[in-house]
Amino acid sequence: MYNDKNTLAVPLSGRPESAFAVTTARLASLFAVVVFINYVDRGNLATAAPLLRDELHFDAVQMGLLLSAFYWTYTPSQLLVGFAAERYGVRWLLAVGVGLWSLATAFTGLVNTFVAILVLRLLLGLGESVVFPCSSKVLSQNSTLKDRGRANAAIAIGLSLGPAIGTFVGGLLMAEYGWRMVFLAFGLVSLLWLWPWLKTPAFEARRGTMQNPDSPSIGQILQQRSAWGAALGHFCSNYALYFVISWMPLYLVKERGFSMAGMAQLAGGIYVLQAGGALLSGWLVDRAIAAGTTSNRAYKTVFTVSGLGAAICFVGCAMTTSHAATAFILAAGLSMGLSTPAVFASAQTMAGPLASGRWVGFQNFVANLAGIFAPILTGFIVERTHLFAGAFVLAGAITVLGVFSWSVIVRRIAPVQWQAETPASSTAAP
Repeated sequence: MYNDKNTLAVPLSGRPESAFAVTTARLASLFAVVVFINYVDRGNLATAAPLLRDELHFDAVQMGLLLSAFYWTYTPSQLLVGFAAERYGVRWLLAVGVGLWSLATAFTGLVNTFVAILVLRLLLGLGESVVFPCSSKVLSQNSTLKDRGRANAAIAIGLSLGPAIGTFVGGLLMAEYGWRMVFLAFGLVSLLWLWPWLKTPAFEARRGTMQNPDSPSIGQILQQRSAWGAALGHFCSNYALYFVISWMPLYLVKERGFSMAGMAQLAGGIYVLQAGGALLSGWLVDRAIAAGTTSNRAYKTVFTVSGLGAAICFVGCAMTTSHAATAFILAAGLSMGLSTPAVFASAQTMAGPLASGRWVGFQNFVANLAGIFAPILTGFIVERTHLFAGAFVLAGAITVLGVFSWSVIVRRIAPVQWQAETPASSTAAP
């Protein structure tokens, strides 16, 4: 139950505040690590693209298909995972997902054909689809509004440092030992996360809420204008992120002339700055809300600054020389990072503990359609023009659309007052 200051009046688990805070921090740390692993493993193919393309002779269109294939299963699975997280809990659901994607990563280093890599990317997407609906469900039950920004910032740091370490360390290791060995090693190391996760004491003390008859249905969620606005806004921020993750290594090597080692350092710097932006915005939002700023104002300010900043940087990359483009690329990483904690914290805030799994499942489903479109559209633009300028401009335009969505389509970032469905009416407060 939320009070008039948009904070949880009583921790949902019934534990004292001190124990509640410790549990939140522990869970946020575990989720930060699994998101870190998630983005290392999904980004490996982009890092390996220059080497893989030379060895297996794939063209830009084939690379675009491989880079997007992950999202063909990852995206539709969000809806199913959102339901499963509400109905059955997250412990084993998340464990099975991690095991599946780790093995898919490892086996990618052992195959040689386009079809085999495509199938493994589809399995990777299926496994990784469990993370965000599960983490949002747990954090909505084990965090308050005043510490939700920092909890999601921890996850956002994992999201940013995953590509940073994956690109920097992975790129250097690939230059030294080849891409196959890196896929095999990273996939097997990813399995180690299962040990601390399965050893974590039970945290789903409010497990009954997952089967609560008052829990909003997906139909009620779809009646919320803010759910659609959040989904579109998330799609736009994801388009920019997946454009960078999927194509930045190839852009830096083929168009800007960086070596694999130089590419790894610069691309890693992009994600480090993204992590810094996420940490800064999560801390600032929590301080602002604690000082009396509404969640609506705090989060919408972050989305506006982040989206407009990223758009300016992308257009700058398209129109400037290589040295200036490098500065714009780094600044884009910082700008994108600012909104990352707010994307999921705002969803958890609006949906509340009863609906966060399904809400985030729907929001992430729409958002990750960007993972299908961004790599493919970029591949076609590059194949036609032999330049990345058009792709940068398109990414900038889409981030501006995201600002509009968060600012206008989403009416208020505040808890929805859910109503029980009846045969005559199944509506919820706007």
